[in-house]
Amino acid sequence: MQEQVKIGKVTLNFKHYSGVDLYSDGAIENDLLEIVKKYKKEEYAQVIEERANWPILYHLSEQRANIVEWIPMDPKAKVLEVGSGCGAITGMLSQKAGEVVACDLSRRRSEINATRNKDCDNVTIHIGNFRDIEPDLPKDFDYIFLIGVFEYGQGYIGTDNPYEKFLKMLKAHLKKGGRIVIAIENRLGLKYLAGCAEDHLGTYFTGIEGYSSDSVAKTFTRNGLINIFKKCGINEYHFYYPYPDYKLMTLLHSDYYLPKFGELQDNVRNFDRDRLVLFNEKHAYEDLVKDGMYQEFANSFEVILGPAFDTIYSKYSNDRVDEFKIRTDIAIDRAGRKIIKKFPLTKAAKEHVFEMRDAYAGLMEKYRGGDFEVNDCQIDEKQGCAIFSFVNGVPLASLLDECIDKDDMDGFNALLNEYIRRINYKPDYPVSDYDLIFSNIMVNGPIWTIIDYEWTYGKCIPAKEQVWRALYCYRLEDRKREKFDPKPVFDKLGIKDEEMQSLLDEEFAFQKYVTGNSKSLVEIWKDIGRKVIIPKEIAGETQGLRREDCIQVYFDEGAGYSEDDSLFPEEQYDDKNTVNLDIRVTADCKTLRIDPAFAPCMVTILSATWNGEAFADDGVDVSIHPVNGKWISDDSIVFNNEDPNIEFGLTSDKLSVQERNHLCVKYIMTLLPTNQAEAIFESLNEEEAIQDSASNSCGFIKKLGKKIIQKREERYYKDEEE
Repeated sequence: MQEQVKIGKVTLNFKHYSGVDLYSDGAIENDLLEIVKKYKKEEYAQVIEERANWPILYHLSEQRANIVEWIPMDPKAKVLEVGSGCGAITGMLSQKAGEVVACDLSRRRSEINATRNKDCDNVTIHIGNFRDIEPDLPKDFDYIFLIGVFEYGQGYIGTDNPYEKFLKMLKAHLKKGGRIVIAIENRLGLKYLAGCAEDHLGTYFTGIEGYSSDSVAKTFTRNGLINIFKKCGINEYHFYYPYPDYKLMTLLHSDYYLPKFGELQDNVRNFDRDRLVLFNEKHAYEDLVKDGMYQEFANSFEVILGPAFDTIYSKYSNDRVDEFKIRTDIAIDRAGRKIIKKFPLTKAAKEHVFEMRDAYAGLMEKYRGGDFEVNDCQIDEKQGCAIFSFVNGVPLASLLDECIDKDDMDGFNALLNEYIRRINYKPDYPVSDYDLIFSNIMVNGPIWTIIDYEWTYGKCIPAKEQVWRALYCYRLEDRKREKFDPKPVFDKLGIKDEEMQSLLDEEFAFQKYVTGNSKSLVEIWKDIGRKVIIPKEIAGETQGLRREDCIQVYFDEGAGYSEDDSLFPEEQYDDKNTVNLDIRVTADCKTLRIDPAFAPCMVTILSATWNGEAFADDGVDVSIHPVNGKWISDDSIVFNNEDPNIEFGLTSDKLSVQERNHLCVKYIMTLLPTNQAEAIFESLNEEEAIQDSASNSCGFIKKLGKKIIQKREERYYKDEEE
């Protein structure tokens, strides 16, 4: 074997390769190599959507590089990356540094790395065990990166106190003033307490309970890491907290800028495997934030060993089209003041960022003499960013939340009316901030400041439409906010139902304009098909885990239903309480059960398809248990208790069953007061109910076929038009 070979412009060094890959993700690596050979980087997002596979998402997602993209780096910097894997981080380091030396145990993974980054002429990858490679490495690196690697110290070093020896070994290769960057899971991360399996071993609570001596990997608490650093003589360290974790980070907090109340909402989704949900992580985080304990329970750490950075917070908006991909930082300037910087993440986004200065000028003129302040904006050509002052105060959204938490609806309405009053200033002025939502307004006593006006246009948007969108976005972010009924406000503003539908269509169009046709991470998570399991014993007891309108889906593969074989889909309600479910079903599933709510309700089934096709005329059996519900028409059912459920029999010869199937169901669900549901239930003709139930001992059965579905859809859309 040649000691060095080239793939594109990348050098692979095999001097210390034993001929055996000591680490592998298995057969998926063959798929990854095929993908990076066949597709360009800009096409990876489409591949991720099509394959719906966690390893492909993990290795190819653009968001993987967020964990290092924010780090300011001299373009001449010399960088060592230990455990470079398939190159998700290597490519970004190559863009930021002058020279990148990478090390990895696996030849196959290094080939994937070199192939995807083949245009990088400043990258060398050493293949082999780090213990063997280390003596040949220079001692003048500006940065050493361990991204998801430090936990494998036992495997890299293989002696007593491996983690301390690993760090001491690395320190010897740093130049004076250099930095080591470690990204690693927190073994007490809230998601692991709430029911996510340990990342490396796939078992529940392994990290929390303490690892066995032969564990292939070991993560640490915050104090556990600090103890290791101090044993190595490292006293200068700075903790950052990637959220949801370091793998697909969208937010980065620090000890100098911690999360605010209600900020951490992206908790339930888990891409690598199914998970339990033992409590509501959002609510738990809110209390931890209040008590100043977030650092101990963050899901991941990113630790800088060495001199501090000015950046104390970063937020990524790179789930957009290239023209709008940006990063927002909070940094400390030379005077010790906090400032905000917005950076374009692509060349195409530079214009979008620089136009924020024009938006500032337009809004300043609009609200001159009014009761909105506008946060100032300057353009820094040298840094290539827009710079804003840091505004003290409390987001209007948080003030509204406090009113809801205290059941102070008078206070809520007072704040909302004040917002409406202020936004109505100069209603005909041809400049409008489309995104003037509550979270973009900072309140400091009587001073209300617009802090983010990224989506400002040179046209007049009626104030009532801005109010509608502010309330829509506010309620969408947290279901507890639905306690506030906006309909009286809309009625007062003169927004009719048909106008709301038009505004909703406009909102969807705007989101597609920003994100393009690409799927969101939520949609990709659904396609991957991970289950979210709430144990039955606690599902009804823990606050916030289960709402009345929560949906649960069960799968029977021949052994009956169980909580372990169920999921809680992220349902999509529109303003008519219409739900669209797209459920992935295996070929082994005999019966599927949908629990549309956990309260008395009425359900009207509008349509159902199997793998995109309507059911045949003789259809699929749809049944309900006579104790729980009654058919009140061909398509509608009333349930009079807290256990409504609808069963879909999937054994019909008319169904074309594949290895992976999709059952799509569209229905309207309306919650009913218990007394009303019981009255409807009892008023139904008893003889007819008995006759219907006699057709099947398990309950009422209807055939869901093309004719019935067509009839229902025609009636639904006719009502919608009227």
